[in-house]
Amino acid sequence: MNAERLTYSAAVEFLYSLRWFGAKFGLETTRRLAALAGCPQEKLRFIHVAGTNGKGSTCAMLESIYRAAGLRVGLFTSPHLVSFRERIQVNRRLIPETEVVRLVQELRAANQANDATLFEFATVMALKYFAEQKCDLVIWETGLGGRLDATNIVTPLASVITNIAFDHTQWLGDTLAKIAAEKAGIIKPGIPVVTATDAPAALAVIEEIAREKNAPLIIVAAKEIESRLAGTFAPPLLGQHQKNNAALALATVGILQKQIPVSAENIRAGLATVNWPGRLQLVQKPNGQKILLDGAHNVAGAETLRAALEKHFAGIRPVIIFGALQDKQWPHICRLLAPLATEIFTVPVVSERTAEAGELANCFRAANPAVPVTALQNLPAAINASKDKPFIVITGSLYLVGEALERLGFSPATGGERGLNEWSAPQIAR
Repeated sequence: MNAERLTYSAAVEFLYSLRWFGAKFGLETTRRLAALAGCPQEKLRFIHVAGTNGKGSTCAMLESIYRAAGLRVGLFTSPHLVSFRERIQVNRRLIPETEVVRLVQELRAANQANDATLFEFATVMALKYFAEQKCDLVIWETGLGGRLDATNIVTPLASVITNIAFDHTQWLGDTLAKIAAEKAGIIKPGIPVVTATDAPAALAVIEEIAREKNAPLIIVAAKEIESRLAGTFAPPLLGQHQKNNAALALATVGILQKQIPVSAENIRAGLATVNWPGRLQLVQKPNGQKILLDGAHNVAGAETLRAALEKHFAGIRPVIIFGALQDKQWPHICRLLAPLATEIFTVPVVSERTAEAGELANCFRAANPAVPVTALQNLPAAINASKDKPFIVITGSLYLVGEALERLGFSPATGGERGLNEWSAPQIAR
């Protein structure tokens, strides 16, 4: 790749080449690449967020609150919905294409061993960019797991674990206790940790690791949610789970008040204006059709979607457009969602790991024989087939939600770079 002629397209192509290394557990490569980049993580302050669901929403709330307080806030999340640039933001402005090009060029020269994965490379890109941008605080989301995730090379002001549920079990473990041990790997000695985990087996593991590391532990219990939110605006995000995420964010802000003071007004303003696309996001087309987009890609997410539909859209039976990755627990998800629909369209996800639309359709038919189910060749066909329906839910994979946002014109980003979310089975480096 000629450095003098490097374009954004060429930079993206280089990033595509890294994804074939898959996902790799272990911190050695990330630490080495960060050292070659000047150890930018040592110039920054972080809130490190792990968990099964709700990580992105909690990160968005924390970012919005601290930005409302006047801080320059970096936000690192994954996967992206449309453009790779979504992963690296400062004050909710996507990293410019020119900066992606420059960072790829500089870090590619440092990565002479060519052993960094896409996520490791992107992690160091983000660190370098945030340090250059002189961010006051970085909201830092884990990728997969926590203990051996590339993001775990930082020492944060606080560690946050949203919840523990079953997902990525082939890599993180087949029990909640094993998954919790991986997520709790972000806990650092003496650094406070906040969690809303309510699964007893998972919480016991988090408590044990926090004790071992002398890390103060704050547990946000379900019965405390409303009282913690008293005096603030509920976030404009649908679902009870978003109240849980907001309470978790508030608890985190509370324990950091001495280091980063935030007023009650800043908190209210931050929560009132938070934005996080693709998670119970309700949009409306010019013809009045309402579309709910939600990346319910695991069983816990599907249960949350079902609860939100029953609460916020009681008595309304939507058309469901569904696509999932083959390695997810889609049979269980289909059974949860099938009773809610008046009609169902299944589609493949634009991914090498997609579940077949026909398989999905058969599962929905078995779960609800009374509802018509049609397998279609792609998302545009499903959107067209349901164009006259008043209410549609597009759900399953975040890949599908990202494609829908772009095709429907509701995404601020363009680029069709969802393929960069692809990865192979992680290489375990214990």
